[in-house]
Amino acid sequence: MKVIIVEDEFLAQEELSYLIKTHSKLDIVGRFDDGLDVLKYLQNHQVDAIFLDINIPSLDGVLLAQNISKFAHKPYIIFITAYKEHAAVAFEIEAFDYILKPYHESRIVTMLQKLEAHFIRDKQLQNQPPAANNNARHNSYSINLIKDERIIVTDINNIYYAAAHEKVTKVYTRREEFTMPMNISELCTRLPEEHFFRCHRSYCVNLSKIREIVPWFNNTYILRLSDLDFEVPVSRSKVKEFRNLMRL
Repeated sequence: MKVIIVEDEFLAQEELSYLIKTHSKLDIVGRFDDGLDVLKYLQNHQVDAIFLDINIPSLDGVLLAQNISKFAHKPYIIFITAYKEHAAVAFEIEAFDYILKPYHESRIVTMLQKLEAHFIRDKQLQNQPPAANNNARHNSYSINLIKDERIIVTDINNIYYAAAHEKVTKVYTRREEFTMPMNISELCTRLPEEHFFRCHRSYCVNLSKIREIVPWFNNTYILRLSDLDFEVPVSRSKVKEFRNLMRL
């Protein structure tokens, strides 16, 4: 797996390089301290991942990442920065991770393990026949969620429901809550419709997590979910579609 480091602080570049070499099998094929130099390099070289600082000369890391995200071959982008306010932008361009400085070695090690695992999985998917490839993607579908200025790559099977909350959307797994910088309609378009149902203007539910369907007033339903106490409503406008979906 070929990677490059983009960091204008020499000591930070050295430390990250050491950690990558010590705790992974990644091959560091380039180290840069200038954004434009990275773009020039990528015109003739293909890499699998980029460790990217935001505050770099010529072309800052955000603009650089936005350009790279348009490539036909999209390398994983891991932001390593002191600027927490760019996490939402990192999510929009589907960055693999967002690590704040000063970082801890354990955080880097966890990220590297996750990165190598995803690279192996994605390579396996690319080498499979189309039908098998589609099934594998269906089973291993993931989405980037935001928590504490970090991007967490999350398997959709771990998501129970999402709820609209003013201008953002809260996403809930069994033990965690994530805040997404988008409305619930936009979030729903990123979730596979075979798994998730927009049961209410303010709620989207993972169908596989429904434990009990409880009749409610005005011929609506309340959905009780496995492992959680929260009950998700089904609105009147969604009842017919829900019945057909669940074969009620």
